[in-house]
Amino acid sequence: MESALYLIPVTLGQTPYEKVLPPYNHDIITGIKHFIVENVRSACKFLSRVDKCVRTENLVFYELSEHTRKNSIQDYLDPLVNGQPMGLISEAGCPGVADPGADIIEIAHKKGLKVVPLVGPSSILMALMASGFSGQNFAFNGYLPVKTPEREAKLRQLENRARKEGQTQIFIETPYRNRQMMQSILAVCSPSTKVCVAAGITCPEEYVKTKTAAEWKKTKLPEIDRVPAVFLLYK
Repeated sequence: MESALYLIPVTLGQTPYEKVLPPYNHDIITGIKHFIVENVRSACKFLSRVDKCVRTENLVFYELSEHTRKNSIQDYLDPLVNGQPMGLISEAGCPGVADPGADIIEIAHKKGLKVVPLVGPSSILMALMASGFSGQNFAFNGYLPVKTPEREAKLRQLENRARKEGQTQIFIETPYRNRQMMQSILAVCSPSTKVCVAAGITCPEEYVKTKTAAEWKKTKLPEIDRVPAVFLLYK
C-alpha cells in the first residue's frame, strides 16, 4: 500500500456504508493503522461499520477538532514521514470540507507528503447537484451568524451576490436552529429568490426541495429541526 495521507469520507447519518462508499475505500481503510480523527469514539464506530473485523484497540488515533491548537498537531504526521500510510476521518462527509482537517492537509503539503482524496458523499456538493442552481459559479459560506439581526444582514448580502453575480450561495446551520434559519430566509429574501433546502442527504429521511421564497411561504415547512441540512439561494 502506498504511503500517503488518505482523506477518508464518512457516511452521512446512519446510511449503510455500501450505499455510498466504493469497495476500494474498504481496502485502503483496513490497511491503515494510524488515523487523524475529529472524534475518536465516532471514528471507531465508523471503522467498525466498514469492517466488523477491525480491532480499533490496535489502532492509533490523533484527535483533531475545532478546539485543537494548530501548534499541537505538527507531529501528527510523523508516522507518514516514516513511511506508514495514514487516514484522515471527519465526523461526517468529506475531510477538509467544512472541517478542521484542512489544517493537517496543509501541513502534509508543506512537508512534501502525498495526499490522496477518496471518493465519498459530500452533503454540500450533493445539495448543489440536486438544487437545480448554477454549478458553474457557487460559494460555500459555512455557518451564518447565530443572532437574528446579524444572520438576516448576512442573508441579504448573500441574496444580493446571488442576483448580481449569478452565484449560488450555499450555507449550513446546526440542526436545532434549522427552523430559525428558514424563518429568517423567508423574512428577508425577495419573493422571486429561489431557495433550496436539502436535508438528511443519503438518509431515509432525505428531503430536497427547491421553491421561490414566495412559494415556500405558502408551504408547510419541513420537519428538519434534528436533521443536518444545507441551504442554497439563487436568483
